[in-house]
Amino acid sequence: MRLLISQLPLVISVAVALPITAVVAPAVFGSRSFQLGLVLLAILTAACVAVPWERYSPLAYWIIPVLDFAVVGGLYHDGRNSVIGLSFLAVFPVFWMAWSGAAPRAAWILSYVCTTLVLWAPIFSQGSPELVELAAPLLIPFVMMGIAIVVSTVENDTSVQRARLTAAEAQLQGSLQETRLRSQLLDGVLETVDVGVMAIDAKGQTILMNSRQRANHALAIADGVPIHGEDALIFDLDQVTPLAPAQRPAQRALREESFSDVIMWVGPANHQRALAVCSRALRDNGEFAGSVLAYSDVTDMVNALNAKEDFVSSVSHELRTPLTSIIGYLDLVLDDPEMDGVPGHLHSALRVAQRNAERLLLLVADLLTTASGTMHLHRRKTDVAELVRASLDTVRPRASVIGVTVDCDCEPTLEAEVDPDRISQVLDNLLSNAVKYSPDGGSVTVRSRREGGHVVLEVQDTGIGMSEEDQRDVFTKFFRTGQVKKAAIPGVGLGLVITKSIVEAHGGRISFTSELGAGSTFRVVLPVEVP
Repeated sequence: MRLLISQLPLVISVAVALPITAVVAPAVFGSRSFQLGLVLLAILTAACVAVPWERYSPLAYWIIPVLDFAVVGGLYHDGRNSVIGLSFLAVFPVFWMAWSGAAPRAAWILSYVCTTLVLWAPIFSQGSPELVELAAPLLIPFVMMGIAIVVSTVENDTSVQRARLTAAEAQLQGSLQETRLRSQLLDGVLETVDVGVMAIDAKGQTILMNSRQRANHALAIADGVPIHGEDALIFDLDQVTPLAPAQRPAQRALREESFSDVIMWVGPANHQRALAVCSRALRDNGEFAGSVLAYSDVTDMVNALNAKEDFVSSVSHELRTPLTSIIGYLDLVLDDPEMDGVPGHLHSALRVAQRNAERLLLLVADLLTTASGTMHLHRRKTDVAELVRASLDTVRPRASVIGVTVDCDCEPTLEAEVDPDRISQVLDNLLSNAVKYSPDGGSVTVRSRREGGHVVLEVQDTGIGMSEEDQRDVFTKFFRTGQVKKAAIPGVGLGLVITKSIVEAHGGRISFTSELGAGSTFRVVLPVEVP
C-alpha cells in the first residue's frame, strides 16, 4: 500500500495530462512511445499492489521509480512539442527515491542520469545531435538532482527526529509504567500497614489517605463535624479535655513542625482510641510542600501501662501497712531491755530482719512514687554541701568493703532552695549506683560547685559503664543493663527514674556520659532559687 501511495502522484499527473493532450494534440495518442509509456505505467502501478515488496530489501522496489523514468521518457518523446512540462513528471520518481533514504547518493546520481536520458532520448532519435542541442536541456537534470539532495536531507532529518521521538516515547512509556507500578506498590503498602497514613499539602488539603486513617477520621467525627472542626472528638491525655485546634497534629504539621509519638485520644467516651502521631515535613527546593502524618493505634499499650501502674500502686499500698507494722515490732523488740539476755546470733538475726524490712519499705516507697507520677517537694534554704558530706559518710563503709575508694572535690558551702530529703535521695541513689556498679574495686569521685545561678553535682565512677544501646533506656522504669544482669547486681531499675523525677521537679536537669568498661559520670544541675 505504501508503494501504491508513492506511485499515485505520477498516475494522477499523467491522468491530468491525458485530456490536455487529447485537446492540444490528439495525434500523439497514436505514437508508439506514448502508448508504451501508458502501458508501462499501468503495469508498474499494478506491480505496486501485486508484488509483496516487504519480503525484499529496501532497494528492490527502486525498480518501480527507475522504470517510471522510462514512462516519463515515452510520454515526453512524442508529446514534448504539444504538452509543455511533461519532462517535469520526472520529479515524482526523483522524490520517491530520495525520500526512501535507502541510498541517498545513488538516488542523487540516478536522478541526474535518468532525467538526462529522458531529455536526450528524443534528440538522439533524430540523428547525430549537435552540442548545443545536448547542452540546452541540462539545467533540468541539475534541478532534479538538487531536488533529490534537498529531499534526502529533509528525510534524514525527519528520520533522526522520528528516532528521537520514538526513543522519547519509549522512555516516557517506561517511566509511566514504572510510575504505575510504584503507585500500585505504594497503595499496596499503605493498605497493608496497620498504621493510619495521611499526607497534606502546604494549604492543608488532604492529598493522600489510607483506609486505616479514614477509619480514624470517622471515629473523630461528631454529628457530621469534620475532623479539623473545633467540635471534633479529639482529647488530651486525660481523655476528657478537648485538644485545642492549634495543638492538633494536622495544624502543627501545617506550621512545618516535625514531631514523634504525640499521644491523643480520639472518639466518643465509650469507644475512645489512643493514637500516637508522628509528622515529617515535605520540602520542594527548600520550600514547604506539605507534611506526612502517621497515626498508630496504641490503645492496648496505653491500657497495659495504666494497668501496670495501677497494679504496682495497689500492691505497694497493700505491702506498706504490714511492713510498717513489722518494722515497728522489730524496733520494739530490739529496744527491749530484756534483749540483753538474748543470744548474740538471735540478736544478729533480728538486725538482719530489721534491715531487710526497712530496705523493702524503701522499695515500696519507690514503687508508689513511680506509680503516682507525682512529686511533692518541701523546699527550704539548705546547704547542699552538707547533704553531699552526709551521703558520702553513708556510702563509705559499703565502698570500703568492696575495695572502692570515695573521693570528694566539693565546695565547703552550697546554699540553695531545695527539698533536703529529696536531694539526699538523689545523692544516695547516684552514689549507691556508683559503688554498686564498681564490683571489682575502683574509685568514685563526687564534685559539687556553683555555676552562676545553679548548683552542679557530679558523681563519677570507674565501674562497668554502659553500652550505647543501654544508654538510650537508662531512665526507663525497671530497666537494667545487660552487664548488670550478668554480674547479678541486685536492684529493680527504679533509682534513676526517681532521681530524674526529683531533679526535674526542682526545675533542674540530669545528664550523663558513659563508656562500656570505663565507667559513668552523672551530672545534676539545680537552680539555686525557686524557678
